[in-house]
Amino acid sequence: MSTVDPGMESMLETFIHETDTMLEQLDEILLESERARSLSEENINDIFRITHTIKGSAAMMEFDGISNLSHAIEDVFYVLREAPDKLEIVFDSLFDLILESSDFLKEEIGKLQGEADYQEKYPTILIDKLHDQANFLKGNTDTIVLSETESNVDTEVEDDENTYRIRVFFDDGCQMENMRAFMLLTQLQHYCDLLESIPSHPENDSEYSAQIIKNGFVVICKPTNSLEEVLKTIEGVLNIKTYEVLENSSKKEAIVEEKSKDEKSSVVSVEENEAAAKGTVTGKPVTVKTGGVKQSLISVNQGKLDYLMDLVGELVTAESMVIRNPDLNGLKLDNLTKSIRELRKLTDELQDIVMSIRMVPLQSTFHKMDRIVRDMSKKLGKKAELVTEGGDTEVDKTINDTIVDPLMHMIRNSMDHAIESAEERKAAGKPEVGRISLTAKNVGGEIHIKVGDDGYGMDPQKLLSKAKKNGLLTKPESEYTEKEALHLIMLPGFSTNTEVTEFSGRGVGMDVVRKNIEQVGGSISISSTKGKGTTFTIKIPLTLAIMDGMNISVGDTIFTIPITSIRQSFKVTSPDQIIENTNGTEMIMLRGECYPVFRLHNVFGLETELTDITEGIMIQVESSNISACIFADELLGEYQVVVKSFPMFFNQYNLKEKGFSGCSILGDGSISLILDINNFLANQ
Repeated sequence: MSTVDPGMESMLETFIHETDTMLEQLDEILLESERARSLSEENINDIFRITHTIKGSAAMMEFDGISNLSHAIEDVFYVLREAPDKLEIVFDSLFDLILESSDFLKEEIGKLQGEADYQEKYPTILIDKLHDQANFLKGNTDTIVLSETESNVDTEVEDDENTYRIRVFFDDGCQMENMRAFMLLTQLQHYCDLLESIPSHPENDSEYSAQIIKNGFVVICKPTNSLEEVLKTIEGVLNIKTYEVLENSSKKEAIVEEKSKDEKSSVVSVEENEAAAKGTVTGKPVTVKTGGVKQSLISVNQGKLDYLMDLVGELVTAESMVIRNPDLNGLKLDNLTKSIRELRKLTDELQDIVMSIRMVPLQSTFHKMDRIVRDMSKKLGKKAELVTEGGDTEVDKTINDTIVDPLMHMIRNSMDHAIESAEERKAAGKPEVGRISLTAKNVGGEIHIKVGDDGYGMDPQKLLSKAKKNGLLTKPESEYTEKEALHLIMLPGFSTNTEVTEFSGRGVGMDVVRKNIEQVGGSISISSTKGKGTTFTIKIPLTLAIMDGMNISVGDTIFTIPITSIRQSFKVTSPDQIIENTNGTEMIMLRGECYPVFRLHNVFGLETELTDITEGIMIQVESSNISACIFADELLGEYQVVVKSFPMFFNQYNLKEKGFSGCSILGDGSISLILDINNFLANQ
């Protein structure tokens, strides 16, 4: 299939989301099992379920390559379900093959998301390898592997009190009833020792949909534990209108019933419904309405969440305009003030809930890093493990997507540059297995992420020599502090590798990491001890949409500084506190340390009457390893501001590089420019 049928676009979005989620689960199971050198029965069943589901969903979407590859993996794990003792024979090769297949599937899903005209790639080699693996595990027999839900419906089923037939009707107009029936079977397979259906193999023929609409979909099952567990599972499936538990009878009778045109069901009392769940009702079918027990979780397009956040931002701005309306100045309006307080409370609650909806845990991102460590360990011949902590920490979805690449760069650098070979580690008195740590925690309004290793560590002198050789130093080598020397690795074109490898040495890396992190208002710092290891600390805001800021004025211009970037504000009491350098720049001494001073009216060429250093206000700001003082006219107060991006027209002026991250509309309708302290200090 080269293009996606326009009529399937809504289903495609669901398919991509669900498949992507299941592939993450697959990788997590495989990596944990590989480390443990064992694959539990539960994990084998989970992998079988995941690939079985992807197979059916892909077949529905007519993605033959994805469907057939998933089916091939499913076949392998079907054999392992029957003979788990054979796993040890093929352990290493099997895991490599399944992870390689997982990579192919993720690549195809990525193409579906990013390409308007999707051209499907067929994984012939991988499928052949998986078939060979399955045949080897089966003892080179030619037996055809069938999953439990694919067994022939005409097979005799023992007619006993543990066999149940449940007729399901789907919501009117939900479409693709045959695939919904198949997905129902997929959900039920975990709770049944035997599972069959009428019609059998509903996913194989879209024409079954008409039959299901007319006569319902009959599930034939033997519950593993209880019928109640099966019914609860059915109730939790989307788009199910009603279901009924039919009285126990032979399969042949059920088929005859299925063909009957005049068959009707009677509705019984709640007490009988409960009795049916316990398997005690006989003689009459039971119909159960399930409108009140739909799933409580839904998937929402991120674009809709972005639009919702924009609307909340507009609401916050409009509220501010009402509260600070100049027509209200000097008026004593107690009732209005009370109403405004109530409005502010509701607006704050709305903002909090909308922001919480956009928050996602970092766990899935951390799992991606686990895979990188695993693959690079094999390719580089090094022994290393990734230890994670704080994966349940939540950040805004946009920020989470942005930091994936920076984290991948740092993990690769740790494996390629920092972690020694097993022989070198042993000679240095270290454990043979290197340790890379990835931790996250919520600190105030920021998320702190640390990437550390126990490898070589960095030598500041070697970094200085390398930077000097590449012409990257901006002052004499002797004037660089150890901290400044470490941060040289984030300059464009800086690389400590003398050879270009698959993973590094091209001069592209940490500078990209720094830029990506700064794009979301974050900062990065480095600490390292030679011979013991290196730690990178990333600080990023929880969200980008609405922030707490300090408004300051310079002449008629208003600036907003993020509260997280401000250390303190103070008045300069005497001009003697300012130190003038020979090159015309200024500095100020605070608690024994010198900090550069930047007068905003000079930096941006603004007109103001307050040029005397003792009349205005000084704000000490900090970013990464840089701290400085900004001189402005006055503080206007702390406000919650809605961050607006600059119009595309302004891109030609490189406003971000000059220190601006966006703008905000104030309560009186005026515009405030938001200072990006990272870029502002870096470009002074």
